[in-house]
Amino acid sequence: MKNLTNGKFVYTLASGEFRLAADTGDLMELSLNGYHTDTLYLINLAKKVVYLPVNTTKLDEVEIVGAKVNPGIFTQDKDIPEFKRFQTDGLRGKKNNDRAGGIKINLGYSKYRKQQDKEEALESKEKYEREVKETFTEDFVSKLTQLKGTELKDFMEMYRPDAALVGAERPFDYTVYIAKAYSKWMKLSPSERRVPVMPKLQRNNK
Repeated sequence: MKNLTNGKFVYTLASGEFRLAADTGDLMELSLNGYHTDTLYLINLAKKVVYLPVNTTKLDEVEIVGAKVNPGIFTQDKDIPEFKRFQTDGLRGKKNNDRAGGIKINLGYSKYRKQQDKEEALESKEKYEREVKETFTEDFVSKLTQLKGTELKDFMEMYRPDAALVGAERPFDYTVYIAKAYSKWMKLSPSERRVPVMPKLQRNNK
């Protein structure tokens, strides 16, 4: 078990138990001889379950009677005793609300995890776009820059922060950002400050 973010790693005991300090946003890597190596991006420190698929190129013929995917992926599952050997109990002396703590990881569901990551990325983008819309307003920008009318609209069009920038710098300081943008704006010539107007498409009459 290795924390790719801080470089720390640990070997599991014979029982499969391990303890490793982790924080929200860390990327963890799990590997074991004979099994696929997998990674997990920690969106929280809730206990999870580890599944490492066997790495083999030849399988004996089997008859599938039934299959069920555990719906509690990335969630605590206290009712399954056979999973206890994969469970970590956190750092000794640490409380459950401490940032560094033990985790119980559930891997092997890459498609589910990728879909979940896409949904979270989309939700984050929508959240940051909504934040920009509510904060980067004409009133707010005008008070900082003293711009009015067309100049204000052109400035906001040219320097409106996108969701990726806002999400990369948390918390995002709109005041500092606008001040830097205004400094760049003042160095532009009057013609450079105008946002080009897109020509309307004209329909050709035959």
